[in-house]
Amino acid sequence: MSLQPVQPRYKPYKGAAAGWGALKSVTRFWLDSKQPFKNLRALLKTNQNGGFDCPGCAWGDSPEDGRIKFCENGAKAVNWEATKRRVDAAFFARYSVSQLRQQSDYWLEYQGRLTQPMRYDRQTDHYVPVSWEHAFATVARHLRNLESPHQAEFYTSGRASNEAAYLYQLFVRAFGTNNFPDCSNMCHEASGVALGQSLGVGKGSVTFHDFEHADAIFVLGQNPGTNHPRMLEPLREAVKRGAQVVCFNPLKERGLERFQHPQHALEMLSNGSRPLNTAFFRPALGGDMAAIRGIAKFLLQWEREAEGKGEAPVFDHAFIAEHTDGVDAYLAELDATSWAQIEEQSGLTLDEVKTAARIYRDAGSVIICWAMGITQHRHSVPTIQEIVNLQLLRGNVGRPGAGLCPVRGHSNVQGDRTMGINDRPPAALLDALEKRFGFKVPRENGHNTVEAINAMQEGEAKVFIGLGGNFAQATPDSPRTHAALQNCALTVQISTKLNRSHLTVGHDALILPCLGRTDIDRQAEGPQAVTVEDSFSMIHASYGQLEPSSREMRSEPAVIAGIAKATLGNHPVDWDAMVANYDRIRELIADTIPGFDDFNRRVQHPGGFYLGNTANAREWSTASGRANFTASPLPADLLHEKVRSTGETPHLILQTLRSHDQYNTTIYGLDDRYRGVRGQREVVFANEADIRRLGFEPGQKVDMVTLWDDGVERRVSGFSLLAFDIPAGQAAAYYPETNPLVPLESYGDGSYTPTSKFVAIRLEASRDNGRIL
Repeated sequence: MSLQPVQPRYKPYKGAAAGWGALKSVTRFWLDSKQPFKNLRALLKTNQNGGFDCPGCAWGDSPEDGRIKFCENGAKAVNWEATKRRVDAAFFARYSVSQLRQQSDYWLEYQGRLTQPMRYDRQTDHYVPVSWEHAFATVARHLRNLESPHQAEFYTSGRASNEAAYLYQLFVRAFGTNNFPDCSNMCHEASGVALGQSLGVGKGSVTFHDFEHADAIFVLGQNPGTNHPRMLEPLREAVKRGAQVVCFNPLKERGLERFQHPQHALEMLSNGSRPLNTAFFRPALGGDMAAIRGIAKFLLQWEREAEGKGEAPVFDHAFIAEHTDGVDAYLAELDATSWAQIEEQSGLTLDEVKTAARIYRDAGSVIICWAMGITQHRHSVPTIQEIVNLQLLRGNVGRPGAGLCPVRGHSNVQGDRTMGINDRPPAALLDALEKRFGFKVPRENGHNTVEAINAMQEGEAKVFIGLGGNFAQATPDSPRTHAALQNCALTVQISTKLNRSHLTVGHDALILPCLGRTDIDRQAEGPQAVTVEDSFSMIHASYGQLEPSSREMRSEPAVIAGIAKATLGNHPVDWDAMVANYDRIRELIADTIPGFDDFNRRVQHPGGFYLGNTANAREWSTASGRANFTASPLPADLLHEKVRSTGETPHLILQTLRSHDQYNTTIYGLDDRYRGVRGQREVVFANEADIRRLGFEPGQKVDMVTLWDDGVERRVSGFSLLAFDIPAGQAAAYYPETNPLVPLESYGDGSYTPTSKFVAIRLEASRDNGRIL
């Protein structure tokens, strides 16, 4: 049977980077949803009291601000989820799994919402309908037949609500394992590890209002314009009131240069915009730690000069003496680090580093923000601890307008960790669960994402359950991940829309369709709200606004409870009662998770409530009882030994990134308006001088091959070379198309986060040497 895919009626807009471009891009999605006016009404409730929390990024908002709070990407996320298209039994009868595998990720998700539970029929290579009862019984049978609970992997996406995540971890621990690979492992795990060791809490220390009081905001390894657009407003307001906004990013992103407020119609229509930064530095990939070390070293130099002259000190000595430990060892490490190493590794001149250091020194209060450009390196944990060190020198933690801000890229990824989705759970959480529910919880560490893939590949793990997300595409070393999933006895995907993971089936496979954030969630005792946690530790209620696409869809808590009841019976709770009214889940959360006392009452407050942060209160939950300086040397070599042992010199160092028309692995369209790319994704951005140095021409198609000494060829083919304003020696390309290039064994020390921002590659001419004109 030949495929006749449904394609969008409205072609992606090919206009300017902002203004009409944003308006037309959003309008296309709005009209293409097939219920535009209902979706528009729902969109106006995004991030509003009594509305629903945006299913996109985790950027927070002022709880007192009553204005509409959504961005272009948020509008796309809402319409993408609220589409009236259906992936039902008729769809799966029409297309075999083998046929669907031939389609692009963009095409798969565009087909619409999953509407009924399906089971894979290996004989016909089609998904066929199955009842919920049979689906739950199938999962329970596979789980109970395992030799050990540790042979199952329980993945969680950051889309899951607090209520779903809490039920999930309770079920899994009652089942007997801490195997919780989750999306945090692939993004901000390094932040959690570093901040936990340095400050005693693995979350950012700032609140939304701190941005109103900061004298300087440093943005490292982050592209808010594409990944966290609502962040652009406080950055613009900071520049407007005279604060310094300092960006460190190898790519000069359009969204970090100028900004148009999406709720200011005149500004959008007139194509007016305001600058978003006062200084922009372009470090080498992996060079941010050296750049921050250089800033700290200049501060130390000026501190000593001030002391010799009897001038006011540069360091906050009172804060250091009262609140920190290890400063002497850290200052010795600053002295031991040469200026030559800082300059070489950072990719910046010492004059540039000195300029950034002056801005930092002259600012009274400083916030430092970062995202994947910092966390997805081998030395990400020491890099983030170096950021903490810099902030501690000036007392820039735990006071208004100052602090540390890891910017989360998914709407509740931080909340899931708070709820206990943690493969290395703290003893306090396990003690609380054991006391409250009266069963012996597993104490040994579970599997993170990398460990889970290895376990499935080696046959040690036999069941995979995915609570949302697109595990097959989001993970590194794609062919190995796909083979690992296919090696399982059972794969289960709890999902809203079709993606590659549904087609990467185990010997038995289930699709369990769930409600999304936009859908009204009706249970036995009435409509239910869920809650989420943003990057500022604010807890918000979220109420669905649209009728579900099908009566066969169930909420995530209901799906989890159904699996749990079929597997464990009514142990350790009455699962049906939990789902009938989510207030009961929140009562359990209040009993066992710190900061959630009187949860049900407090979450009704307009704007939600602040969970609190010990570091922001200058209370340090570390072994020393103080904030810890960390004295780590700069890496001796940014190249991994597995790269060096190949004997090849990399042609380029590749970073993977999103396009502007993308959210995580969800592809909204084939344009990247901010980078001038139209109708294609298999492109690689490189410096034109590098393209010609390597013997190629702009527009030529190339293969990218990873340098990694393990006998495995990692290659992606047919990518068009695009000459781009990028530092020499670097390249950039979109994921998930380039995830096959990231070795599973190439991960951050102490975090296991894949090194997707530092992949050593060589280029080869593709067999098809055609050019894109």
